Amino acid sequence: MKTLLAALRSLAFYVLFYGGSTLLVSASALAVTARPGWLAEIVRRWGMWHLWCVEKVLGIEVVLDGALPQGPVLIAVKHEAFFEAIDTPRLFTHPAVFAKQELFRIPGWGYSALVYGLIPVAREEGAKTLRQMLALAKQRVDEGRPLVIFPEGTRVAVGTRPPLQAGFAGLYKLLRLPVVPIAVDSGRLYHHLIKRPGRITYKVGETIPAGLPREDVEKQVYAAINALNG
Repeated sequence: MKTLLAALRSLAFYVLFYGGSTLLVSASALAVTARPGWLAEIVRRWGMWHLWCVEKVLGIEVVLDGALPQGPVLIAVKHEAFFEAIDTPRLFTHPAVFAKQELFRIPGWGYSALVYGLIPVAREEGAKTLRQMLALAKQRVDEGRPLVIFPEGTRVAVGTRPPLQAGFAGLYKLLRLPVVPIAVDSGRLYHHLIKRPGRITYKVGETIPAGLPREDVEKQVYAAINALNG
């Protein structure tokens, strides 16, 4: 019975969330050409719509343990599901997220993402691409925006603790920003075709100062983002 109810809730979630997303993505495409200043608010509302669907339809409670940072800081987030990626524009004020370059090739969405200020990550294209990525990141910092990165590089299975991608330490060193690590345990409930009710927790770790040796910052971030990974 619980499985059937979860399946029905999940079906309703997909219909409502993705139906609403279609309207909001269309609105964002129009905003890019007609009212670029509206784009950030449309994206924030998309995150709020997602949260409403998660809480009211799926029956998932979202809990925040700690104070979220705002402004120019590097935020390192555990990545178990699409949940935290979709939730990012709701959590932070106009965040600049490091995202896989492949996503920017999606027609319509890719251009809107660039206008919004997301930062493409191309892992295999050498020093020139790294310099371009760094220049964009510094521009977002100058705008007073937080930078959000998933330092594991991609979504990871629940209960796993892969090493951080090498690019994280490079960005930390070159950007000279403090890091705020955030653990999230979304995968066990959300990363399934049939999503389950329960509680997803964000646990905000202590701020890690800029300028630490690579081994030290990686060790601290690794421990902090896996704090909910029992």
